[in-house]
Amino acid sequence: MNLLEKIDSDLKAAIKSGDRIRVDTLKMLKSDVSYEKGKTGKELTDDQLLELVMRSAKRRRESIKEFQKGNRQDLVEREMKELAVVEEYLPKQMSEDEIDAFISDKLSAMGAVTQKDLGRIMGEIMKELKGKADGSAVKTILSKKFENK
Repeated sequence: MNLLEKIDSDLKAAIKSGDRIRVDTLKMLKSDVSYEKGKTGKELTDDQLLELVMRSAKRRRESIKEFQKGNRQDLVEREMKELAVVEEYLPKQMSEDEIDAFISDKLSAMGAVTQKDLGRIMGEIMKELKGKADGSAVKTILSKKFENK
């Protein structure tokens, strides 16, 4: 069962169970899929679907931060519930310690690297960690490593 089929079956189950937030969130994901499909004119691959789900999770995290700044606790709670639904479709995320260990291994394998190589290194690391780690966390940890040098 691919990701889209899983979203479809979960949407049907959520409708039957009457879970309003889950239904709304899954419908938004399906809407995003339809929009992307319309732009490309082709069916989306699992990698493209995963990218779409990652963007949706990122949007919700950003919304949570903004609603917290605006002191809108009701909207923060709703976004957090939606984020929990969206994250069910993402691969298990690496902890900061796991990311740190991965980056350390990668840097030692690459040999001497400088601050100028940061962008290239970040690109290589994100290719390997795609979907498994948040890009901002990777960037933060990688930047700290260069500060210590």
